[in-house]
Amino acid sequence: MIEAIELTKWYGRSTAVDGATFTASPGRVTGFLGLNGSGKTTTLRMLLGLIRPSRGQALIDGVPYRKLKHPAQRVGAVVEQGIANPGQTARAHLRTHAILSGGSARRIDAVLETVGLTDAATQHTVGYSLGMRQRLSLATALLTEPPILVLDEPANGLDPEGIAWMRGLLRKHADNGGTVLISSHLLAELAQLVDDVVVIAAGKVVSNGPLAEFTAGAEPHVRVRGRDPQRLWAALEAAGAGLESTDGVAIDVYGLAAAQIGEVAFAAEVPVWELTPHVPDLEQVFLSLVAPASAHPSQQEETAR
Repeated sequence: MIEAIELTKWYGRSTAVDGATFTASPGRVTGFLGLNGSGKTTTLRMLLGLIRPSRGQALIDGVPYRKLKHPAQRVGAVVEQGIANPGQTARAHLRTHAILSGGSARRIDAVLETVGLTDAATQHTVGYSLGMRQRLSLATALLTEPPILVLDEPANGLDPEGIAWMRGLLRKHADNGGTVLISSHLLAELAQLVDDVVVIAAGKVVSNGPLAEFTAGAEPHVRVRGRDPQRLWAALEAAGAGLESTDGVAIDVYGLAAAQIGEVAFAAEVPVWELTPHVPDLEQVFLSLVAPASAHPSQQEETAR
């Protein structure tokens, strides 16, 4: 179990994290989402004992990371890329980590195979690509078979095949009872993996709960375009629909199904060019929370301009 309890970090008069409270539970993958500068990485560093909180607590299995008896055997972490000495090979790097963490050197070959670096194990890491360095970071995190994984942007540098591989790896870890806390900007990929979502904006947790609940509250809509946007707008408005438009051409319609919109357009004698249902996804809901758009001008206002 990972717990952040009123976790706060001040830098002088600036507040990087402000009262963040959430949990990441065993058997589940928790996505930790936030824009750049939202306090996401600072929070993860406090959880891992790399930064001392100004207030609140960051707990791993009920105690601060620094008080864990064998922390590297309890928590595997990826918090930055390029962690290996460029003069070392991947195998030498993992052997050093095994000594420092109290892990078994017998696992080195297994984790190298798991992350797909067996053929590059004797190469010096200075020649590694970004994706290869990221795979080595994951190998380092997995070496001690920790039950908890804390990963900050672990997909950076991975190609689509690598991202799919990592998704399967983390899903298996959680299904076997492990805890995974992961941050990523690849929201479409994250939506295929996570069970729970924590969203942080301007240092504050603004949403926290299961993925299904996170997306359930957003209202679906239908995007419609027609030959006469002004007449179509008036007809849909008369039918009681909620309407939004950003360009005065395409209209987002709330409260009416696609078939109903088609009937309204037919009755108004407006040929329809597009009629596309939109179901809110993780990315849409996330953006609505962290960067709320200003109110959309009506189609009539656009026409007047």
